[in-house]
Amino acid sequence: MEFLHEYGLFLLKGLTILVLTLGLFGAVIAGTTRGRMRDEEQLTVRHLNQRYREMERILQRKILGRRALRQQIRQYRRERKQAARSGAQESTRVYVLRFQGDIRATRTDNLREEVSAVLTLARPGTDRVVLCLESAGGLVPSYGLAAAQLARLREAGLELTVAVDRVAASGGYLMAAVAHRIVAAPFAVVGSIGVVAQIPNLHRLLKRHDIDMELLTAGQYKRTLTVLGKNTPEGRAKFQQELEETHGLFKAYLQRFRPQLELDTLATGEHWYGEQALERGLIDELRTSDDLLLALAREHELYELRFSRRQPLGRRIGLAVEQGLERLLRG
Repeated sequence: MEFLHEYGLFLLKGLTILVLTLGLFGAVIAGTTRGRMRDEEQLTVRHLNQRYREMERILQRKILGRRALRQQIRQYRRERKQAARSGAQESTRVYVLRFQGDIRATRTDNLREEVSAVLTLARPGTDRVVLCLESAGGLVPSYGLAAAQLARLREAGLELTVAVDRVAASGGYLMAAVAHRIVAAPFAVVGSIGVVAQIPNLHRLLKRHDIDMELLTAGQYKRTLTVLGKNTPEGRAKFQQELEETHGLFKAYLQRFRPQLELDTLATGEHWYGEQALERGLIDELRTSDDLLLALAREHELYELRFSRRQPLGRRIGLAVEQGLERLLRG
């Protein structure tokens, strides 16, 4: 037992040194590159209809032969010319965005720029937006801001659809609920309408080794629960109250956009698979994002927007470490 205890202390010290070393290394790299390297920003636009047509042409060439392919191309060009001559109105444009969430919703800055780009050109009441969303949730302020970015689209008069293939839970579902319509794959994980916090406490370990932790605050609840100090019943009660208040804000936000939800039974922190979520009104349709986009491409022009910003090396190292730790903690 004593060996395991000493090994645990050694492991804790080693982990602390590793984190500090990586942090220092990232800070040094960021400092040396700050003066000579600027963030490189780029907005790329891909016409998804052309991608689907190219896939179709490859299959036609392989299966039907080149002659059938040439006929198909000629027919397509004739239809385009006839539409132009008839003065037909331009078809609805569908802007496709993608959001891959992590615990800090780090793609929110990219989403902000993509939404702003859409709003410069999109026609209210005519054009639509589809967000392909994958997120198990994370920090409340981060996902609150991400949801607010999607609310900008609704406020501008654009129809918003969110498509979920794998997971939209907790903060991810907070984002999805902003949409006019939510579609999800049959086994996508949806829901988890709740708030959770867990904090390790090392006070007894420090006390066992005669290490004192001094914590000074101005304000009764400036600090409620701590990692190193002794936690009190009053601090725990205040922390629980804050969690309940955050849960209440979560439910109120959902009620604003999806008033049909029975939150008394759904806001328990539970999650459901797609088919179960449909029965409970958490989603509106069972469908994969691929099927949704293919169907829309038959009648509308689809444009996928992706904003990217090249981060300095130190920042990229920090994000890689953070994502690795997140995966480790989530098992």
